[in-house]
Amino acid sequence: MKKYKLIIITGVSGTGKTTLGTALAEKLQIPFYDADHFHPAENIAKMSAGIPLNDDDRKPWLEALATKLKESKTSGGCVLACSALKEQYRKILSIDPAIHWIHLKGDRDLIWERMKARKNHYMKAEMLDSQFATWEEPNYGYKLSIDQSPQAMLEEVLDFLKK
Repeated sequence: MKKYKLIIITGVSGTGKTTLGTALAEKLQIPFYDADHFHPAENIAKMSAGIPLNDDDRKPWLEALATKLKESKTSGGCVLACSALKEQYRKILSIDPAIHWIHLKGDRDLIWERMKARKNHYMKAEMLDSQFATWEEPNYGYKLSIDQSPQAMLEEVLDFLKK
């Protein structure tokens, strides 16, 4: 059986999930998927209008991500960047007990500044507070502070994965 790695990087918008996920996938030579690219058009339109998604909006999106994880398990693994703010969302994504969860954590003001600097992204900085209000911090996985360089974050995650 081919060895695989399934890694899910979670956290509120603006924590660096995509930056870390891309670098990690490149280092491990497995595909990277950004959950944002799996949203249906209706969800993107809602978020672009500054309206937070509800659980009904998220369900088909999360199911599509779970399907992608199952496919990736049979082809060697992947890194998925997904906010996965609530435990019920993470349960849908928990298609295998061997998933490595990386939870990005950071100060709201630091994240706010990063989000304001982003261009051409449908997730507006003004929605950050709703993400923090929704976030249910898990009691499993690796908690990684974003108050460091992307390279330092990558090295810390690689050390965690070696254990």
